[in-house]
Order: sequence, then structure tokens, then C-alpha cells
Amino acid sequence: MKRTVLFASLMLAVQVNFAQDWKPAGSHILTSWGEQVNAHKPHPEYPRPQLVRANNWQNLNGLWKYAITTATTTDIPTQWEGNILVPFAVESALSGVGKEIGKDKALWYNNTITLDKAVQKNNVLLHFGAVDWQCDVFINNKLVGRHEGGFDPFTMDISSFLKKGAKQDIAIRVWDPTDDGPQPRGKQVNHPNGIWYTPVTGIWQTVWLESVPQSHIVSTKHTPQLDAGNLTFEATIAASQPGDQVMVRALDGTRVLQEQSGEPNHAFNIAIPQAEPWSPSNPKLYDLEIQLLRKGKVIDQAKSYFAMRKISMEKDKDGIQRLMLNNKFTFQYGPLDQGWWPDGLHTAPSDEALKFDVIKTKEMGFNMIRKHIKVEPARWYRHCDSIGMLVWQDMPSGDLGGNNWDMQPGKISGGIRDKDRSAISEGYYRKEWKAIMEVLHNFPSIVMWVPFNEAWGQFKTKEITEWTIANDPSRLVNSASGGNFMETGHILDIHNYPDAAMPDPSLFGANQVLALGEFGGLGLPVDGHSWQQKDNWGYQSFKNKVELFDRYKRLIHDLNRLIPMGLSAAVYTQTTDVEVETNGLMTYDRKVIKMSEQELNSLHQPLYQFQLK
Repeated sequence: MKRTVLFASLMLAVQVNFAQDWKPAGSHILTSWGEQVNAHKPHPEYPRPQLVRANNWQNLNGLWKYAITTATTTDIPTQWEGNILVPFAVESALSGVGKEIGKDKALWYNNTITLDKAVQKNNVLLHFGAVDWQCDVFINNKLVGRHEGGFDPFTMDISSFLKKGAKQDIAIRVWDPTDDGPQPRGKQVNHPNGIWYTPVTGIWQTVWLESVPQSHIVSTKHTPQLDAGNLTFEATIAASQPGDQVMVRALDGTRVLQEQSGEPNHAFNIAIPQAEPWSPSNPKLYDLEIQLLRKGKVIDQAKSYFAMRKISMEKDKDGIQRLMLNNKFTFQYGPLDQGWWPDGLHTAPSDEALKFDVIKTKEMGFNMIRKHIKVEPARWYRHCDSIGMLVWQDMPSGDLGGNNWDMQPGKISGGIRDKDRSAISEGYYRKEWKAIMEVLHNFPSIVMWVPFNEAWGQFKTKEITEWTIANDPSRLVNSASGGNFMETGHILDIHNYPDAAMPDPSLFGANQVLALGEFGGLGLPVDGHSWQQKDNWGYQSFKNKVELFDRYKRLIHDLNRLIPMGLSAAVYTQTTDVEVETNGLMTYDRKVIKMSEQELNSLHQPLYQFQLK
């Protein structure tokens, strides 16, 4: 009995000491999830829902050591300043650090890990969900490689860098110039103001290890062909050998729909008879089991999922192009969702928090989300797939300035429309946009790619749009949401604050779908739930919830009037307050919902009733 009490006391002391190593930094508001973050196991969930090997992985999130050095320092520090909670950016409260970095400094991480038995065999891969921006990885004091890109996941094979035994040392150097560099960086700036927010530097998504055989499934690509009744499937295989086969089993629950084999690194079709189409009202998902076979023996295997859905455009009886989902007109309406958090910045404090925004959006009666100038962790898209939410995915902007913004389609106000980017700037853009499209391809909720927003670094518009379409012809491309409009892509998308508006159907409706990519922005600051207590703003601010909802109802009335005239989609600004912006449907900390979910849902339903004749 005494030994049990002593052991319990020792464990409690260890937990208390561990907790004292970390606490949220700064004095900004926290979400309820941020107040409950477990510093021992932040974001413990399996991070890659589209390629699951659940038994041979190790989560490396948690407390790491950190140091801030000059940007010219390339040697691993010998002294560390304290602990940082991974995967939260160093500027965030939940990192426990809350320090700014900038282009003249480098951020270093260090962790001595103990390899789990499950990952001490075969090849060992080190995965990063996202690191902003330039990342050098060292294993046992040896440089493994460098990755540049703040929004795309990357992997390094560290097998040859491991030493004998379970203990291994990992060091990471990060450099991020934020808006002092030409790289895609979204809405971060070194000096936050207005619609521009706090920098995000370093690791901001899950870090994890995985053990795989030398020949293994690297990735899969599945594209639904709804009209043909099949799924086009391709598996990228590392170290494949002649005669290897990829066996794929499609399932509906436990019922096997189809089995099909094909060659590694080559596409083949899998028949999906009598498939149930995926939609927001019926988010039907099917499972996949994938095996790499060599002479009949299973070399590697993984699980995934897919949905059968089609996004397209088609002219109505008046010759106006309309958005079609599964060959039926579906008005798409949703909020501008920036995915920022007062305590985690780019990183939600937990997976529950990440899912919360999608659930609330659904409860409010929206059927679409425009993911604005940011890419989320893969689990966010899985939530959209399973909950039933259409997604328009923006490319994070960067290298702004140098071109004029013409808000009226077809009317050039003068000056340069497309920015003249340097070869380095263009290279960063193309590399990351292609990587983003590839890693997100399998998520059926994504129906739209948005390469540019409001002329923010917009360049070679026609070429980039056509290149985007060629990369993924299975989706529509909204070349410039509210930007410089050219006859390219599938969508003509204007921004108008605060009122609902649309392009003239007689001028623009014959070739492109007409959309209102941003409107609204109705503001309501809520005392005690704002990023700062004064100098907040909205596009049009109100004193209370009643005034806010009355104005919102008038916006929806106008939307209903525009749909029969040719409008196919609209995006309301925005899901939550973000820093000094107070025009969210919810406060930044998600603790106050400014308009009732039930009232919003009832108000929105007529938007989806219009049918083409």
C-alpha cells in the first residue's frame, strides 16, 4: 500500500513539474480548447487520413527545446533557451514562447527521442505536416535535407542517419522572412494591421515517424468518374520491381464492392456499380484497402477512402453558366474561413477545435466553405468530407504589390494588371501550388481551386489558370476571386462589401459561372472576446445581435433575388473574428456565436430551393 501511494505521489510530482515547463504565453484571449491543452500529447491523432498505416507510427508532438540565433548561424546550438510546444508556431500563445523571429533570425528545435519498437524496423520516414518556411533537418548532428514551403507536408527518409539503439537526436533549423520574402505566406505580416495578421514561424502541424518496407506505397491518387461509374486509381510505389501488383479493394462498410489490380505507378479504373453520389446532404464515403503484392506476398498495405461526386458547369435555359453538383444545380453558399486561432494562430488547439468550425458551419445551414489564403491539416478536409461540406481551396498568396486591382470585370482602370514576378518568386509559387493540389487531390469535399485573390501577387493569370486546370481537370478553377478578371477559368468572381451583388449575366454569363466571392463583413465586437479591447473593425459594425441579424436578413433576401438572375455561389465574410477584424459569425475564441445557428439555418434554406428549368 505504501509503495502504491509513493509511486502515485512520484507520478503526480513528475506531471506537475512537466506542466510547469509549459504555459500559454502572452495575454491574448484563449479558446476553451486552448485552456485545456495537454502539453504532453498535443494533437495525438493519426495525421494522414487518406493513407493510413495505423500500427507503425510515432507521434513526436510535445515539448521540444528551442533557441533563436542569427539567420547566418548554420551550426546546431549547444545551448537552448527553453521549451516550445510542437506543433504550435513560436509566435503563438500555445507554443509557450510567444516571440517574434523575422528575417534576421533563425529558429532552432531540438529533441532527443526514443524510437518506439514499431518504428525500429525497416525504413524510417520523418513526416512534417507543415513548417513555415525554410526547414533544415538534422539527425544525430548530420544534415538530412532542406524543404522550402510553409503549407505543404513533406517527408524525409532518415534510415541511414539513425545510430544504433533507440535514442536519436533531432535538430531543426527554420528561417522565415514572412512578408520580407517572395514566398507564399498567406495573411501573415511582420507588422500586423487590419486584415493582415501575426507571423507564423516554424513547425505548425504534426511531426511524426513512420516505419515502412523498402518497397512501399508512397501515395495514392483517386479521381471519381461519376458518369462512367468508376474510380480512376493510381498508387505511387517506392522501389517497385517488375511483376509487382497493386491490389485495391473498394468497400461499403464491410461489403466488398469491387476488387481490381493494376501496375505500380500507372492509373487504372475500378468499377463502382450503382454508386451513391456524395453531396452536402448525403456525404457518402466508401473505403479503400490497398496492398502492394510481390509474387502473391503482401509487401505493404494501407487504407484510404473515396467518394463519388462530380463538379461541373452547364448552361441554363437563358444561356447562363451554372454550377452543377452531380449534374444538378446546387447553389453554393458558405463563409470565408481563414482558419486562424487566437491561441494557436495557424494551428487549432486540438482536433476537436478543428472539427468544431466545420460542425458549426453546417449547423448554420451553409453547404460550402471557402478556405481563404491558407491550407489546413489533412484532418480538417476529412471532417469536411464526412460532415458534408463543399470546399473552395485558395492558394496562399505572397509577393504582393506591383500590380493594380481592377474590381470591375471587363474594365481596365489603367496600369499593370499582372505582376511581373521574378523567376525565384514564380518558382516558389508553382512548386507549392502544385504540391498543395497533389496532396489534397483525394479529398472529395474540394470542388474548386482558387489560384489568386484580389490581385494579391496575381501574375500570368491565363497561364497559371490553364496550368492549374491541366494539373487537375476533375475540378473547377476560379482563377482570380475578386481579382483582375480575364477570360480564363470557369468562374467570374466579384467581391462587394457589404451588399450582395453579381456580374452582369448578359455580359459575362455565357462563358463563366457567376459568383460573389466575398460580401457581408458585418461586424459586432464582443467585450471580453476580442483580440484587443479597442480599435477593432468590421466592414459595417453594429451595436447588438438584433441589429446584426436584421441587416444579415436583408443580405440573404438580396441573394435570393440574384439566384434566378444567374448567380451560382456566394461567400459571406466570415466564419470567425480574426485578430482586429470583428466581422465573424463567431468570436475569435469561438465562445460567442453572434447569430443563432437555428435562425441562420432556417434563413438559408430557401437559397437551395431554386431549380433550373
